[in-house]
Amino acid sequence: MLRLAADEDLDWDIVRGLRRRLSSIDVVTVRESGLSGSDDSAVLEWAANLGRVLLSHDVNTMTKHAIERIAAGQPCPGVMLVLKGKPLATVIDDLSLIVMCCEASEINSQILYLSLR
Repeated sequence: MLRLAADEDLDWDIVRGLRRRLSSIDVVTVRESGLSGSDDSAVLEWAANLGRVLLSHDVNTMTKHAIERIAAGQPCPGVMLVLKGKPLATVIDDLSLIVMCCEASEINSQILYLSLR
């Protein structure tokens, strides 16, 4: 099962829904880790140091920083960017599927845009 990190941008209801759907899910948030207010580069570094795929709604700047990190050869366990405006249930279904079915090596240095449908 993938280990996740959620940035400050991510809708808290997604984290709560994932925790309810998958009781064994391993997800930590920027808020819970005391990193509120950190910039995108610092959040990506934090997630990489923990070996966690980062969840975010921040398509514009997080994409830019993730691409720079990957291009520089720095560790990036992956970024999943959740598009805003998608139904909450659809997002939780899609994330649950990915978390349960993907290996960390399949997401490593990848940027995925959700939802899948």
